[in-house]
Amino acid sequence: MKKQDLFRPLNQAELDLILQLNWKAFPPRLADQPIFYPVLNEAYATQITKEWNVPAYGVGHVVQFSIPLDYFQTFKVQTVGAAIHQEIWVPAEELGKFNFHIIDSIKLVSSFYRK
Repeated sequence: MKKQDLFRPLNQAELDLILQLNWKAFPPRLADQPIFYPVLNEAYATQITKEWNVPAYGVGHVVQFSIPLDYFQTFKVQTVGAAIHQEIWVPAEELGKFNFHIIDSIKLVSSFYRK
């Protein structure tokens, strides 16, 4: 099976919820979060984590996971800045279906802390 690797910047609370879900799923979105946006590369996820999560929460994490390539291709890739700023937009109400497609488990790849 061909797969697509994706990344997600997280704060500590989000990481704790993923841990509670045994590294198999992302938690439901909050009422004011209409989309779930995994990003296509680690550099972009790291940038978000360092620029947003660490200043706001004192800590930020980047996780990596994979979904089947054919499922990934059902989403339009959004470029939201420079060429590296690519992500897909998953409507909040479809996150359960998205989670079902995660291959194996979500993996923690890096953590950053306020200095």
